[in-house]
Amino acid sequence: MNIADYKGIWVFAEQRNGELQKVALELLGEGRKLADKLGVKLTALLLGENVGNIADVLGKHGADEVLVADNPLLKNYTTDGYTKVICDLVHERKPGILFIGASFIGRDLGPRVSARLQTGLTADCTALDVEAESGTLLATRPAFGGNLMATIACEAHRPQMATVRPGVFAKVETENADYKVENVEVKLEASDIRTEVVEVFKEVKDIVDISEAKVIVSGGRGVGSAENFAKLQELADELGGAVAGSRAAIEAGWIDKSLQVGQTGKTVRPNIYIACGISGAIQHVAGMQDSDVIIAINKDESAPIMSVADYAIVGDLNKVLPEFIAQVKELKEAE
Repeated sequence: MNIADYKGIWVFAEQRNGELQKVALELLGEGRKLADKLGVKLTALLLGENVGNIADVLGKHGADEVLVADNPLLKNYTTDGYTKVICDLVHERKPGILFIGASFIGRDLGPRVSARLQTGLTADCTALDVEAESGTLLATRPAFGGNLMATIACEAHRPQMATVRPGVFAKVETENADYKVENVEVKLEASDIRTEVVEVFKEVKDIVDISEAKVIVSGGRGVGSAENFAKLQELADELGGAVAGSRAAIEAGWIDKSLQVGQTGKTVRPNIYIACGISGAIQHVAGMQDSDVIIAINKDESAPIMSVADYAIVGDLNKVLPEFIAQVKELKEAE
């Protein structure tokens, strides 16, 4: 392998039923910064059937070029089909870096592609950077249960690969009109795919995607019980927001794991984040520190969360929350 032959940054643009997943647009935003730092092209890789109509969205979110692999065998995601098409294109065009969102699909696809290409993969990353001179990708992810952050480099193999957690980076729209859309040849037969998607079932769950919420009321060990989370839910309902929690609240079984914020949960960027009874360990703060406004409610005025907060309220949750809810209701009635 001649590493010098591998140039450019690729982003796998995940779509489902013709709808782009937000993590793909987030990756393009960060990929744009890294591509500019390296002075290379940013390429979006779009696979599916009849998906060419969404290629322009990728161009408007930072891609210099969009490679569209359109084929009926790519209509539904299959590990074999998507892996073969991506690996064929990588062998042909030799990108230096390949990013994939750490969605359910990405967590299946990334390891298979990296194994087929015999290269390294840093999974579930929360930060990315590059060394401008060498082109080395520096991928950072939580390690040892989120107790430390590890920055990993794959210096001897290409492409360098990482799957990236949704919600970590912000989407960035550009006014670039010079992007190029190219339909690539797809060398794929039905015999290449060992599984068949017979039917797709969509399960409906009454669980809010906290990564999309504009207001989050989050609880930690200090909330005390699952019953006390009802007060957080009431405040969230009044503010038109969602309830979330720290790792301690999830491990106690007070709320569902899908609502966990932090290094081992989800990364969120709401307009308002209200931390109730959360100490503010670095593992939690890493998942919510980019919120526009942070309000902390805690008995302990020296808790780490208080130094992160824009507004810190020292007091008992059982007394503060009812008053908070009452004042929100009063303001809404006055409108």
